Amino acid sequence: MLRPIRTLAAAATALLLATACNSAATGGSGSGDGKTGSVRGVTDDSIKVGGIVSMTTASGYSKKDTDLGAKARFDRANAEGGVGGRKIEYLGAEDDGQDPAKNLAAARKLVQQDKVFAVVPMSSVTFSGADFLQKQKVPTFGWGTLPSFCGPTYIYGYGGCMVPSPGGTISQTWPEGLKEVTGGSEGRTVAILANDNDAGTFAIRTYKQSFTSAGYKVTYAKPVVPATSVPSDWSAYTKEILRSDGGKAPDVVVSVMQTPYNIGLFTAIKRTGYKGVLTDPTDYDPGLLAKSATRKALDGVHVLLSFQPFEQGTAAMRQFKEDIRKAAGKDVPLNMHMMTGYMSADLFLAIAEKAGEDLTVASFQKAANGFSDTGTLVGDRAEPRGRTESFGCGALVQLKDGKYEVSSPFECYEPIPFK
Repeated sequence: MLRPIRTLAAAATALLLATACNSAATGGSGSGDGKTGSVRGVTDDSIKVGGIVSMTTASGYSKKDTDLGAKARFDRANAEGGVGGRKIEYLGAEDDGQDPAKNLAAARKLVQQDKVFAVVPMSSVTFSGADFLQKQKVPTFGWGTLPSFCGPTYIYGYGGCMVPSPGGTISQTWPEGLKEVTGGSEGRTVAILANDNDAGTFAIRTYKQSFTSAGYKVTYAKPVVPATSVPSDWSAYTKEILRSDGGKAPDVVVSVMQTPYNIGLFTAIKRTGYKGVLTDPTDYDPGLLAKSATRKALDGVHVLLSFQPFEQGTAAMRQFKEDIRKAAGKDVPLNMHMMTGYMSADLFLAIAEKAGEDLTVASFQKAANGFSDTGTLVGDRAEPRGRTESFGCGALVQLKDGKYEVSSPFECYEPIPFK
């Protein structure tokens, strides 16, 4: 009886040794709770990072410049010596095509094949890879406009949580800033329209409460526009919206949709002779001004920003513009997607710097818990507060006669409880 047991024990020992040797030969694949040498994506002189971005979509809308924004910030960090003595090895962004299956596949590839330490940036209207990244303990950074950025311990919104669950808070930047445009909220009415997807449903729920809390009367709030294709006929939507205030048009029409949808919606509304305020959180992109039809459709629209407008001449904004120019190799029109990538990278770098030379996922998370800084392009930042509430800062710009003008200056507002 003893001999077979000894034989099995010896075989088991050999197997363990072989496994250990194989792990050492491949550099290990640990999540990062051990010594730095076994941390996924971390070597003595580099930190491997990759992103997920909707570069191509069925509607033609693209967030490809998010990749350039991240590269610009990482390039400057590397030029300044890196983080904790390590350079950032940025692999660029995977294109998820705004497809949930591709989003998850991209997350799996970055972690299991490319073995990145962190996913930076993540910018899409779908985030099906969130559960996988959370379970794999992968620090992930993006614009917190999806529910997955609110609550999970490894997923960070560079402006905090924009669509919280009950118990969290809602940013009041949009309705409070809009008071500058409408002359206050008393007696003012608002209609809100969104796509019929998860992001649209959460947006309607959030902004309906937000505008109501700010004193506006919400006469219409529905996520009903098909998310898979831009409607060719907007009449069914415009008729309902423009009669929502007891048969009258509301004072403000809020669109929580992407640019191709906004062009169609706003064009249709303007054709009715509507003279109220049009606003969205998307169309801040000088590249949109290249086509006269687009300029005409978006002229007069007030766009919500969760960062300082490019028109403000602060030192931080000057640095951003210089970093983008260097990364692009030339002067390029600035847009909000660049800012999304840039500030996602900036928050990651700030926390990694605090984590120090002994970089593991555990040390990174420890640094994040209790992290705070001030005066950034998105205002004051703090973690873990950002898991349940936004950082509450923003501005409004209006496209007017072919150029953007600040219609409500960058400011921070107290958030409200989300119910």
